[in-house]
Amino acid sequence: MGIIAVLATILLTGVPSSTDADFSRLQQVIEQFGFEVRLALPPKRGAYGLLENSTKVIWINPVVFELGIARQTLVHEAVHAAQRCNGGEQLRTLGLEVTPPPMTRRFFLRYHSYRREIEAEAYTIQVQPDGVDLAIALLQQHCK
Repeated sequence: MGIIAVLATILLTGVPSSTDADFSRLQQVIEQFGFEVRLALPPKRGAYGLLENSTKVIWINPVVFELGIARQTLVHEAVHAAQRCNGGEQLRTLGLEVTPPPMTRRFFLRYHSYRREIEAEAYTIQVQPDGVDLAIALLQQHCK
């Protein structure tokens, strides 16, 4: 399915036809904790996903469905949502005792200082086979 078809499906039905059960399940949990998930172009150009701190809106770029990375993108943003819950108005690391896999390092090493730690947690969870369950557990633990 091309990007035009994905966008047309979203416009007509509100959800992409390729949305899988894990994506939907995680989206529901995120929204239960007061966040809004929008399947639309994020306000930051080139972003696949984005958590807007001030509004608690998670933007998911529709192209991620075409690229086959929708689940991973939502997991990444769900970790940021848990970090926001943990830090109030600001993102705060969750203190996860996980080591980022080498394949993720190039994605977060471009960030500096504290932001690098925030991104390292999100990238580490997003690549886990049970990333959806881990993200849900983090939301439940930190967004009570």
